[in-house]
Amino acid sequence: MPAQEDSTGGPVPPESRTEDEQPVQWRLTFLVAIIAIGLIAIAFTAGFLALYMFLYQAVWSRTDFVAKNRWMIPAGVLVFSLLVGLCQKYLRAPNVIRGSFVDAMKEGKTEDYRTFPGAFLSSIFSLLSGAIVGPEGTISIMVGQISSWVRDTFGIGRTSKPVQQGFDVAALSSAFNGLIGNPLFTGVFATEYQIGKKDALTFMIWNLVAGIVGYLFYLSLGMASFASMITFPAVDAVTPVMVLYAILLGGVGALIALFTGLSLKGFGTVMERVFGERVVLRVLAAGIIIAAVGYFLPALLFSGEIQIHDIIANPAGVGVTMLLLYAVLKILLLALSFKSGYIGGPIFPVLFSATMVGLALSLVFPGVPVAVFVLCIETAAFALALGAPLSAILLVLVISAPGPHMTVLVVVSATTALVISAVITQLRARRTPPVTAA
Repeated sequence: MPAQEDSTGGPVPPESRTEDEQPVQWRLTFLVAIIAIGLIAIAFTAGFLALYMFLYQAVWSRTDFVAKNRWMIPAGVLVFSLLVGLCQKYLRAPNVIRGSFVDAMKEGKTEDYRTFPGAFLSSIFSLLSGAIVGPEGTISIMVGQISSWVRDTFGIGRTSKPVQQGFDVAALSSAFNGLIGNPLFTGVFATEYQIGKKDALTFMIWNLVAGIVGYLFYLSLGMASFASMITFPAVDAVTPVMVLYAILLGGVGALIALFTGLSLKGFGTVMERVFGERVVLRVLAAGIIIAAVGYFLPALLFSGEIQIHDIIANPAGVGVTMLLLYAVLKILLLALSFKSGYIGGPIFPVLFSATMVGLALSLVFPGVPVAVFVLCIETAAFALALGAPLSAILLVLVISAPGPHMTVLVVVSATTALVISAVITQLRARRTPPVTAA
Protein backbone atom coordinates (compact mmCIF):
# COMPACT_ATOMS: atom_id res chain seq x y z
CA MET A 1 0.00 0.00 0.00
CA PRO A 2 1.57 3.35 -1.00
CA ALA A 3 2.57 5.76 1.74
CA GLN A 4 0.06 8.51 2.45
CA GLU A 5 1.11 12.11 1.85
CA ASP A 6 0.50 15.29 3.77
CA SER A 7 -0.42 18.67 2.27
CA THR A 8 3.21 19.32 1.29
CA GLY A 9 3.55 16.06 -0.61
CA GLY A 10 5.59 14.32 2.06
CA PRO A 11 4.63 11.01 3.68
CA VAL A 12 2.39 11.10 6.73
CA PRO A 13 4.01 9.38 9.72
CA PRO A 14 1.96 6.37 10.89
CA GLU A 15 1.65 7.78 14.40
CA SER A 16 0.00 10.97 13.06
CA ARG A 17 -2.68 9.21 10.99
CA THR A 18 -6.25 9.00 12.18
CA GLU A 19 -7.69 5.63 13.17
CA ASP A 20 -9.63 5.39 9.89
CA GLU A 21 -6.43 5.98 7.92
CA GLN A 22 -4.54 3.17 9.65
CA PRO A 23 -4.41 -0.14 7.77
CA VAL A 24 -6.63 -2.82 9.26
CA GLN A 25 -4.51 -5.09 11.43
CA TRP A 26 -4.89 -8.86 11.23
CA ARG A 27 -5.87 -10.46 14.52
CA LEU A 28 -6.99 -14.02 15.10
CA THR A 29 -9.57 -12.88 17.63
CA PHE A 30 -11.19 -10.65 15.04
CA LEU A 31 -11.43 -13.54 12.57
CA VAL A 32 -13.23 -15.43 15.31
CA ALA A 33 -15.57 -12.45 15.64
CA ILE A 34 -16.29 -12.59 11.89
CA ILE A 35 -17.21 -16.28 12.17
CA ALA A 36 -19.37 -15.55 15.20
CA ILE A 37 -21.33 -12.73 13.53
CA GLY A 38 -21.72 -14.97 10.49
CA LEU A 39 -23.37 -17.64 12.64
CA ILE A 40 -25.57 -15.08 14.41
CA ALA A 41 -26.66 -13.50 11.12
CA ILE A 42 -27.55 -16.75 9.36
CA ALA A 43 -29.30 -18.20 12.42
CA PHE A 44 -31.50 -15.13 12.64
CA THR A 45 -32.14 -15.15 8.87
CA ALA A 46 -33.19 -18.80 8.90
CA GLY A 47 -35.49 -18.27 11.86
CA PHE A 48 -37.06 -15.14 10.40
CA LEU A 49 -37.72 -16.75 7.01
CA ALA A 50 -39.18 -19.85 8.66
CA LEU A 51 -41.53 -17.64 10.68
CA TYR A 52 -42.52 -15.64 7.61
CA MET A 53 -43.27 -18.74 5.52
CA PHE A 54 -45.33 -20.24 8.36
CA LEU A 55 -47.40 -17.07 8.65
CA TYR A 56 -47.71 -16.71 4.87
CA GLN A 57 -49.03 -20.25 4.56
CA ALA A 58 -51.41 -19.75 7.47
CA VAL A 59 -52.82 -16.43 6.23
CA TRP A 60 -52.76 -16.74 2.45
CA SER A 61 -52.13 -20.29 1.24
CA ARG A 62 -53.01 -23.06 3.65
CA THR A 63 -56.76 -22.96 2.99
CA ASP A 64 -58.86 -22.11 -0.05
CA PHE A 65 -60.85 -19.57 1.93
CA VAL A 66 -59.08 -16.63 0.32
CA ALA A 67 -59.55 -18.06 -3.17
CA LYS A 68 -63.28 -18.57 -2.56
CA ASN A 69 -63.72 -15.21 -0.88
CA ARG A 70 -61.91 -12.69 -3.05
CA TRP A 71 -62.84 -9.84 -0.69
CA MET A 72 -60.26 -11.27 1.74
CA ILE A 73 -57.47 -9.96 -0.52
CA PRO A 74 -58.18 -6.23 -0.01
CA ALA A 75 -59.09 -6.87 3.64
CA GLY A 76 -55.79 -8.62 4.32
CA VAL A 77 -53.73 -6.07 2.39
CA LEU A 78 -55.29 -3.12 4.24
CA VAL A 79 -55.01 -4.70 7.70
CA PHE A 80 -51.33 -5.50 7.32
CA SER A 81 -50.68 -2.14 5.66
CA LEU A 82 -52.23 -0.37 8.64
CA LEU A 83 -49.94 -2.36 10.94
CA VAL A 84 -46.93 -1.30 8.87
CA GLY A 85 -47.96 2.33 9.21
CA LEU A 86 -48.44 2.03 12.96
CA CYS A 87 -45.00 0.47 13.33
CA GLN A 88 -43.57 3.40 11.40
CA LYS A 89 -45.31 5.98 13.58
CA TYR A 90 -45.11 4.54 17.07
CA LEU A 91 -42.17 2.11 16.98
CA ARG A 92 -39.93 4.23 14.73
CA ALA A 93 -39.53 1.35 12.30
CA PRO A 94 -36.98 2.10 9.56
CA ASN A 95 -38.04 2.20 5.93
CA VAL A 96 -36.62 2.59 2.44
CA ILE A 97 -38.55 5.73 1.51
CA ARG A 98 -35.32 7.66 1.04
CA GLY A 99 -32.96 4.85 0.19
CA SER A 100 -32.77 1.13 -0.48
CA PHE A 101 -31.11 -2.00 0.82
CA VAL A 102 -28.56 -1.67 -1.99
CA ASP A 103 -27.52 1.73 -0.63
CA ALA A 104 -27.23 0.27 2.85
CA MET A 105 -24.93 -2.51 1.67
CA LYS A 106 -22.88 -0.22 -0.54
CA GLU A 107 -22.16 2.35 2.14
CA GLY A 108 -22.18 0.06 5.15
CA LYS A 109 -24.98 2.05 6.78
CA THR A 110 -27.17 0.60 9.49
CA GLU A 111 -30.21 1.93 11.28
CA ASP A 112 -30.37 2.52 15.02
CA TYR A 113 -30.61 -0.96 16.54
CA ARG A 114 -32.86 0.40 19.26
CA THR A 115 -35.63 0.41 16.64
CA PHE A 116 -35.23 -3.35 16.10
CA PRO A 117 -38.68 -4.30 17.52
CA GLY A 118 -40.34 -1.93 15.06
CA ALA A 119 -38.14 -3.12 12.22
CA PHE A 120 -38.95 -6.76 12.98
CA LEU A 121 -42.72 -6.26 13.15
CA SER A 122 -42.80 -3.90 10.16
CA SER A 123 -40.80 -6.41 8.14
CA ILE A 124 -43.21 -9.24 8.88
CA PHE A 125 -46.26 -7.08 8.19
CA SER A 126 -44.74 -5.71 4.96
CA LEU A 127 -44.08 -9.20 3.60
CA LEU A 128 -47.56 -10.39 4.61
CA SER A 129 -49.35 -7.31 3.25
CA GLY A 130 -49.05 -8.29 -0.40
CA ALA A 131 -46.85 -5.25 -1.09
CA ILE A 132 -44.35 -5.75 -3.89
CA VAL A 133 -41.20 -6.07 -1.78
CA GLY A 134 -38.76 -8.95 -1.43
CA PRO A 135 -37.39 -10.51 1.78
CA GLU A 136 -33.81 -9.48 1.04
CA GLY A 137 -34.49 -5.88 2.06
CA THR A 138 -35.94 -6.86 5.42
CA ILE A 139 -32.99 -9.16 6.09
CA SER A 140 -30.57 -6.36 5.21
CA ILE A 141 -32.06 -3.92 7.71
CA MET A 142 -32.44 -6.32 10.62
CA VAL A 143 -29.10 -8.11 10.21
CA GLY A 144 -27.45 -4.69 9.97
CA GLN A 145 -29.05 -3.71 13.28
CA ILE A 146 -28.01 -6.96 14.94
CA SER A 147 -24.44 -6.52 13.71
CA SER A 148 -24.38 -2.93 14.97
CA TRP A 149 -25.55 -4.07 18.41
CA VAL A 150 -22.89 -6.78 18.56
CA ARG A 151 -20.19 -4.25 17.59
CA ASP A 152 -21.24 -1.79 20.27
CA THR A 153 -21.66 -4.44 22.94
CA PHE A 154 -18.22 -5.99 22.45
CA GLY A 155 -16.39 -2.85 21.32
CA ILE A 156 -15.50 -4.18 17.86
CA GLY A 157 -13.98 -1.46 15.67
CA ARG A 158 -15.11 1.19 18.14
CA THR A 159 -12.78 3.87 16.74
CA SER A 160 -12.54 2.68 13.13
CA LYS A 161 -15.44 3.26 10.76
CA PRO A 162 -13.96 1.01 8.00
CA VAL A 163 -13.77 -1.89 10.46
CA GLN A 164 -17.36 -1.29 11.52
CA GLN A 165 -18.53 -1.27 7.91
CA GLY A 166 -16.51 -4.37 7.07
CA PHE A 167 -17.96 -6.18 10.06
CA ASP A 168 -21.55 -5.28 9.10
CA VAL A 169 -21.09 -6.29 5.47
CA ALA A 170 -19.61 -9.62 6.59
CA ALA A 171 -22.81 -10.25 8.55
CA LEU A 172 -24.86 -9.52 5.43
CA SER A 173 -22.62 -11.87 3.43
CA SER A 174 -23.53 -14.73 5.73
CA ALA A 175 -27.26 -13.94 5.62
CA PHE A 176 -27.54 -13.50 1.87
CA ASN A 177 -25.34 -16.42 0.87
CA GLY A 178 -27.68 -18.71 2.75
CA LEU A 179 -30.78 -17.08 1.28
CA ILE A 180 -29.45 -17.05 -2.30
CA GLY A 181 -27.89 -20.49 -1.97
CA ASN A 182 -24.34 -19.74 -3.09
CA PRO A 183 -21.12 -19.44 -1.02
CA LEU A 184 -19.71 -16.72 -3.26
CA PHE A 185 -22.57 -14.33 -4.10
CA THR A 186 -22.37 -11.67 -1.40
CA GLY A 187 -18.58 -11.86 -1.28
CA VAL A 188 -18.58 -10.75 -4.92
CA PHE A 189 -21.43 -8.28 -4.39
CA ALA A 190 -19.81 -6.50 -1.44
CA THR A 191 -16.34 -6.60 -2.97
CA GLU A 192 -17.56 -4.89 -6.16
CA TYR A 193 -18.60 -1.92 -4.04
CA GLN A 194 -15.31 -1.92 -2.13
CA ILE A 195 -12.98 -2.04 -5.15
CA GLY A 196 -10.40 0.71 -4.86
CA LYS A 197 -11.04 1.28 -1.17
CA LYS A 198 -8.34 0.89 1.42
CA ASP A 199 -8.01 -2.67 2.78
CA ALA A 200 -10.42 -4.00 0.13
CA LEU A 201 -8.59 -7.35 0.11
CA THR A 202 -8.96 -7.72 3.87
CA PHE A 203 -12.67 -6.97 3.70
CA MET A 204 -13.08 -9.45 0.85
CA ILE A 205 -11.56 -12.15 3.05
CA TRP A 206 -14.01 -11.27 5.82
CA ASN A 207 -16.90 -11.45 3.33
CA LEU A 208 -15.79 -14.83 2.04
CA VAL A 209 -15.30 -16.30 5.52
CA ALA A 210 -18.68 -15.11 6.78
CA GLY A 211 -20.34 -16.06 3.49
CA ILE A 212 -19.06 -19.63 3.71
CA VAL A 213 -20.29 -19.86 7.30
CA GLY A 214 -23.75 -18.66 6.28
CA TYR A 215 -23.98 -20.93 3.25
CA LEU A 216 -22.93 -24.08 5.10
CA PHE A 217 -25.21 -23.35 8.07
CA TYR A 218 -28.24 -22.77 5.84
CA LEU A 219 -27.41 -25.85 3.78
CA SER A 220 -27.13 -28.00 6.91
CA LEU A 221 -30.67 -26.98 7.90
CA GLY A 222 -32.03 -28.21 4.57
CA MET A 223 -34.01 -25.01 4.05
CA ALA A 224 -35.01 -24.02 0.53
CA SER A 225 -32.86 -21.31 -1.04
CA PHE A 226 -33.24 -19.48 -4.34
CA ALA A 227 -30.62 -21.61 -6.11
CA SER A 228 -32.04 -23.16 -9.30
CA MET A 229 -35.35 -21.41 -8.60
CA ILE A 230 -36.10 -20.79 -12.29
CA THR A 231 -34.69 -23.25 -14.80
CA PHE A 232 -35.18 -23.58 -18.55
CA PRO A 233 -34.01 -26.09 -21.16
CA ALA A 234 -30.32 -25.67 -21.96
CA VAL A 235 -29.13 -23.76 -25.03
CA ASP A 236 -27.29 -26.13 -27.38
CA ALA A 237 -24.85 -23.73 -29.03
CA VAL A 238 -23.75 -20.12 -29.31
CA THR A 239 -24.35 -18.76 -32.82
CA PRO A 240 -23.91 -15.25 -34.25
CA VAL A 241 -27.69 -14.91 -34.28
CA MET A 242 -27.85 -15.82 -30.60
CA VAL A 243 -25.18 -13.24 -29.78
CA LEU A 244 -27.17 -10.61 -31.68
CA TYR A 245 -30.25 -11.55 -29.65
CA ALA A 246 -28.23 -11.22 -26.44
CA ILE A 247 -27.13 -7.72 -27.44
CA LEU A 248 -30.67 -6.62 -28.25
CA LEU A 249 -32.04 -8.17 -25.08
CA GLY A 250 -29.35 -6.39 -23.09
CA GLY A 251 -30.97 -3.19 -24.32
CA VAL A 252 -34.40 -4.43 -23.22
CA GLY A 253 -33.07 -5.24 -19.75
CA ALA A 254 -31.45 -1.80 -19.54
CA LEU A 255 -34.83 -0.22 -20.32
CA ILE A 256 -36.43 -2.17 -17.48
CA ALA A 257 -33.76 -0.94 -15.07
CA LEU A 258 -34.18 2.65 -16.25
CA PHE A 259 -37.96 2.37 -15.97
CA THR A 260 -37.54 1.08 -12.42
CA GLY A 261 -35.34 4.03 -11.49
CA LEU A 262 -37.73 6.56 -13.01
CA SER A 263 -40.70 4.93 -11.28
CA LEU A 264 -38.97 5.08 -7.90
CA LYS A 265 -38.12 8.73 -8.42
CA GLY A 266 -41.62 9.61 -9.61
CA PHE A 267 -43.49 7.87 -6.80
CA GLY A 268 -41.03 9.26 -4.27
CA THR A 269 -41.81 12.81 -5.40
CA VAL A 270 -45.58 12.28 -5.50
CA MET A 271 -45.85 10.54 -2.13
CA GLU A 272 -43.64 13.15 -0.48
CA ARG A 273 -45.72 16.03 -1.79
CA VAL A 274 -49.09 14.47 -0.99
CA PHE A 275 -48.42 12.85 2.39
CA GLY A 276 -45.09 14.10 3.68
CA GLU A 277 -44.41 12.57 7.12
CA ARG A 278 -47.96 11.23 7.60
CA VAL A 279 -46.72 7.67 7.42
CA VAL A 280 -49.94 5.89 8.35
CA LEU A 281 -51.94 7.63 5.60
CA ARG A 282 -49.03 7.12 3.23
CA VAL A 283 -49.00 3.36 3.70
CA LEU A 284 -52.79 3.03 3.71
CA ALA A 285 -53.11 4.96 0.43
CA ALA A 286 -50.59 2.61 -1.16
CA GLY A 287 -52.41 -0.36 0.38
CA ILE A 288 -55.68 0.69 -1.26
CA ILE A 289 -54.01 0.73 -4.68
CA ILE A 290 -52.22 -2.58 -4.09
CA ALA A 291 -55.45 -4.16 -2.82
CA ALA A 292 -57.40 -2.98 -5.86
CA VAL A 293 -54.83 -4.36 -8.29
CA GLY A 294 -54.49 -7.58 -6.29
CA TYR A 295 -58.24 -8.14 -6.28
CA PHE A 296 -58.32 -8.34 -10.07
CA LEU A 297 -54.75 -9.62 -10.64
CA PRO A 298 -53.72 -11.73 -7.61
CA ALA A 299 -50.54 -12.89 -9.38
CA LEU A 300 -49.10 -9.39 -8.90
CA LEU A 301 -49.24 -9.50 -5.10
CA PHE A 302 -46.09 -10.03 -3.04
CA SER A 303 -42.56 -10.05 -4.48
CA GLY A 304 -43.31 -12.73 -7.08
CA GLU A 305 -40.88 -15.54 -6.22
CA ILE A 306 -43.81 -17.88 -5.53
CA GLN A 307 -46.32 -16.63 -8.11
CA ILE A 308 -43.83 -16.68 -10.97
CA HIS A 309 -43.79 -20.48 -11.26
CA ASP A 310 -47.42 -20.82 -12.37
CA ILE A 311 -46.89 -18.25 -15.11
CA ILE A 312 -43.68 -19.88 -16.37
CA ALA A 313 -45.50 -23.22 -16.55
CA ASN A 314 -48.09 -21.81 -18.99
CA PRO A 315 -47.16 -18.40 -20.45
CA ALA A 316 -49.37 -18.98 -23.49
CA GLY A 317 -52.37 -19.21 -21.19
CA VAL A 318 -51.60 -15.72 -19.92
CA GLY A 319 -50.91 -14.19 -23.34
CA VAL A 320 -48.45 -11.60 -24.62
CA THR A 321 -50.54 -8.56 -23.66
CA MET A 322 -51.12 -9.68 -20.08
CA LEU A 323 -47.48 -10.68 -19.63
CA LEU A 324 -46.35 -7.20 -20.65
CA LEU A 325 -49.02 -5.64 -18.43
CA TYR A 326 -47.77 -7.75 -15.52
CA ALA A 327 -44.22 -6.52 -16.18
CA VAL A 328 -45.18 -2.84 -16.16
CA LEU A 329 -47.52 -3.03 -13.17
CA LYS A 330 -45.01 -5.01 -11.11
CA ILE A 331 -42.40 -2.25 -11.42
CA LEU A 332 -44.93 0.49 -10.71
CA LEU A 333 -46.22 -1.32 -7.63
CA LEU A 334 -42.63 -1.97 -6.51
CA ALA A 335 -41.90 1.76 -6.66
CA LEU A 336 -45.16 2.57 -4.87
CA SER A 337 -44.39 0.04 -2.13
CA PHE A 338 -40.86 1.34 -1.58
CA LYS A 339 -41.85 4.98 -1.38
CA SER A 340 -44.85 4.37 0.85
CA GLY A 341 -43.01 2.84 3.80
CA TYR A 342 -43.09 -0.92 3.31
CA ILE A 343 -39.78 -2.62 4.13
CA GLY A 344 -38.30 -4.89 1.48
CA GLY A 345 -36.00 -5.32 -1.47
CA PRO A 346 -36.29 -5.09 -5.26
CA ILE A 347 -34.51 -8.22 -6.49
CA PHE A 348 -37.46 -10.55 -6.93
CA PRO A 349 -39.95 -7.95 -8.22
CA VAL A 350 -37.41 -6.94 -10.89
CA LEU A 351 -36.80 -10.63 -11.62
CA PHE A 352 -40.56 -11.11 -12.03
CA SER A 353 -40.91 -8.16 -14.39
CA ALA A 354 -37.91 -9.16 -16.53
CA THR A 355 -39.20 -12.72 -16.75
CA MET A 356 -42.63 -11.56 -17.90
CA VAL A 357 -41.07 -9.54 -20.73
CA GLY A 358 -38.86 -12.49 -21.71
CA LEU A 359 -41.82 -14.89 -21.77
CA ALA A 360 -43.84 -12.45 -23.89
CA LEU A 361 -41.02 -12.18 -26.45
CA SER A 362 -40.64 -15.96 -26.50
CA LEU A 363 -44.29 -16.25 -27.52
CA VAL A 364 -43.74 -13.76 -30.36
CA PHE A 365 -40.51 -15.48 -31.50
CA PRO A 366 -41.07 -19.16 -30.70
CA GLY A 367 -38.01 -20.29 -32.67
CA VAL A 368 -35.62 -18.86 -30.10
CA PRO A 369 -35.02 -20.76 -26.82
CA VAL A 370 -37.01 -19.16 -24.01
CA ALA A 371 -33.90 -19.16 -21.79
CA VAL A 372 -32.23 -16.66 -24.13
CA PHE A 373 -35.04 -14.14 -23.74
CA VAL A 374 -35.59 -14.52 -20.02
CA LEU A 375 -32.04 -14.84 -18.70
CA CYS A 376 -30.50 -12.16 -20.91
CA ILE A 377 -33.14 -9.61 -19.92
CA GLU A 378 -32.85 -10.54 -16.23
CA THR A 379 -29.08 -10.18 -16.21
CA ALA A 380 -29.07 -6.83 -17.99
CA ALA A 381 -31.74 -5.44 -15.68
CA PHE A 382 -29.89 -6.63 -12.56
CA ALA A 383 -26.55 -5.30 -13.82
CA LEU A 384 -27.90 -1.75 -13.83
CA ALA A 385 -30.40 -2.01 -10.96
CA LEU A 386 -27.81 -3.41 -8.56
CA GLY A 387 -24.92 -1.40 -9.95
CA ALA A 388 -22.82 -4.56 -9.72
CA PRO A 389 -22.53 -6.43 -13.04
CA LEU A 390 -20.48 -9.38 -11.79
CA SER A 391 -22.95 -9.95 -8.97
CA ALA A 392 -25.84 -9.67 -11.44
CA ILE A 393 -24.31 -12.34 -13.66
CA LEU A 394 -23.62 -14.61 -10.70
CA LEU A 395 -27.14 -14.10 -9.33
CA VAL A 396 -28.78 -15.18 -12.58
CA LEU A 397 -26.41 -18.14 -12.90
CA VAL A 398 -27.30 -19.28 -9.39
CA ILE A 399 -31.05 -18.83 -9.80
CA SER A 400 -31.31 -20.43 -13.25
CA ALA A 401 -28.33 -22.84 -13.37
CA PRO A 402 -27.81 -22.47 -17.15
CA GLY A 403 -25.21 -24.33 -19.21
CA PRO A 404 -21.93 -22.85 -20.52
CA HIS A 405 -23.45 -21.62 -23.81
CA MET A 406 -26.15 -19.64 -22.04
CA THR A 407 -23.53 -18.22 -19.68
CA VAL A 408 -21.77 -16.60 -22.64
CA LEU A 409 -24.99 -14.94 -23.78
CA VAL A 410 -25.73 -13.74 -20.26
CA VAL A 411 -22.33 -12.03 -20.09
CA VAL A 412 -22.95 -10.41 -23.50
CA SER A 413 -26.31 -8.99 -22.37
CA ALA A 414 -24.86 -7.61 -19.13
CA THR A 415 -22.01 -5.98 -21.01
CA THR A 416 -24.45 -4.41 -23.44
CA ALA A 417 -26.45 -2.91 -20.58
CA LEU A 418 -23.28 -1.44 -19.08
CA VAL A 419 -22.30 0.13 -22.40
CA ILE A 420 -25.77 1.66 -22.74
CA SER A 421 -25.54 3.02 -19.20
CA ALA A 422 -22.10 4.53 -19.89
CA VAL A 423 -23.34 6.21 -23.07
CA ILE A 424 -26.37 7.67 -21.30
CA THR A 425 -24.15 8.95 -18.49
CA GLN A 426 -21.83 10.68 -20.97
CA LEU A 427 -24.74 12.27 -22.83
CA ARG A 428 -26.16 13.62 -19.57
CA ALA A 429 -22.76 15.01 -18.63
CA ARG A 430 -22.47 16.83 -21.95
CA ARG A 431 -25.90 18.38 -21.56
CA THR A 432 -25.16 19.60 -18.03
CA PRO A 433 -23.62 23.09 -18.24
CA PRO A 434 -20.26 23.36 -16.49
CA VAL A 435 -20.13 25.24 -13.20
CA THR A 436 -17.93 28.34 -13.52
CA ALA A 437 -16.38 30.32 -10.69
CA ALA A 438 -17.92 33.68 -9.94
